[in-house]
Amino acid sequence: MKIIILGAGQVGTSVAENLVSEANDITVVDTDAARLASLQDRLDLRTVTGNASSPSVLRQAGAEDADLLIAVTQSDQTNLCACKTAHALFNLPTRIARVRSSDFVDYAELFTPENFAVDFSLCPEQIVTDYIVKMIEFPEALQVLEFADGLVSLVAVRAFGGGPLVGHPLKDIRKHIPQVDARVAAIFRLDTPIIPEGDTVIEAGDEVFCLAATKNIRQVMRELRRMDKPVKRIMIVGGGNIGYRLTRAIENDYQVKVIDHNKRHAEWLAENVSNALVLQGDATDEKLLEDENVDQMDMFIALTNDDENNIMAALLAKRMGAKRVVALINRRAYAELVQGSQIDIAISPAQTSIGTLLAHVRRGDVAAVHSLRRGAAEALELVVHGDEKSSQVVGRRIEDLPIIKGATIGAIVRRLPQKEAVVLRDDLAEERQYKVIMAHHDTVIQAGDHVIVFVVSKRLVPKVEKLFQVGFAFV
Repeated sequence: MKIIILGAGQVGTSVAENLVSEANDITVVDTDAARLASLQDRLDLRTVTGNASSPSVLRQAGAEDADLLIAVTQSDQTNLCACKTAHALFNLPTRIARVRSSDFVDYAELFTPENFAVDFSLCPEQIVTDYIVKMIEFPEALQVLEFADGLVSLVAVRAFGGGPLVGHPLKDIRKHIPQVDARVAAIFRLDTPIIPEGDTVIEAGDEVFCLAATKNIRQVMRELRRMDKPVKRIMIVGGGNIGYRLTRAIENDYQVKVIDHNKRHAEWLAENVSNALVLQGDATDEKLLEDENVDQMDMFIALTNDDENNIMAALLAKRMGAKRVVALINRRAYAELVQGSQIDIAISPAQTSIGTLLAHVRRGDVAAVHSLRRGAAEALELVVHGDEKSSQVVGRRIEDLPIIKGATIGAIVRRLPQKEAVVLRDDLAEERQYKVIMAHHDTVIQAGDHVIVFVVSKRLVPKVEKLFQVGFAFV
């Protein structure tokens, strides 16, 4: 696939890193020649220096025969203008734009072909906000991800010594919770992936990825570690795009304090939030944290634009007694260095939001993609098409499928026949129309199934996609 990426910032670079390894022809456009040169030194791609929305620059980047445009510069206006230009002048088939401002996001009609011609809009800040909200709901988890419109959840937890399943083989999970069907999709032990089998024994400290129906996920988590008390008090550092969005999302359900170093912005925040307490000051000021009772905080979340400041503030808060600390870290090397140390969770914005974009780039019908372990692994939700003649998976048991070492089919979401989908309550209608099936060796895949696949390395993704693609016999 021939792809043009506009913007070589954190998001654009992350997109390029993910797509260039999958045999795509990538061209990156940016105004910063030095940044492009650094990117080209590391990755096998083309670069063009110039204004991303300029027709001549887009032509130079190959817009006339490109398959996909991904506009992820820092400017909403540049991204939207580029999509319109690519559509009007080059008839470029698919156009994705990063849009940060709610002034644009709230008006879907602006993205139609007659206007800015955006096929899909992406707001990384909102994706990261939603991700953190899930982490607050499940404070024991390292990651919480949803598939099939929320019917299935994948949760990563650190196995805790003394947990019911720790020290026991995976096949015992059915003995502990016989009424719940769950699947351990993968285990990472000292950063080494372990393919889970019935006799695999979970050890304390293992990073375990569990799949289950969302309604059952807490029960499954209890088998691996003790459950923390629900979060009540939260301190947020940084009132920028993400900090402000997060505050607005949680301030009515939790006791929230926000610290921002900029006096003018702190005043603006105070006027635009409802129940949160806004403070102006430096989050690495030990006296300020002590005065604001950081030791009583259930969660401390550092969300400034400065990686070092986030790390230092989180480490200080942890030392002073905050129960769980989270830091937003843009540089992947930093995130990998501090994750699991005194900092409980390091969030990489680019890796957190990349999955939403990849779902629109992957070959075949991919409903969702989630980046795991800061981009090292992936979980995909693939929609099965075709029949037994045209598909390698339809009508076949999982044990009969070609083996892709490192790839695990974890769950299947299947739409029920209409007669089985009758419900008495409207609020359960959507859930009852679908059945969540944990994948076992004798599970048969049907056309229309949403299959959730876990891969321990993103290098395996093309093989998985090829397995689920429909052959030429399908009409």
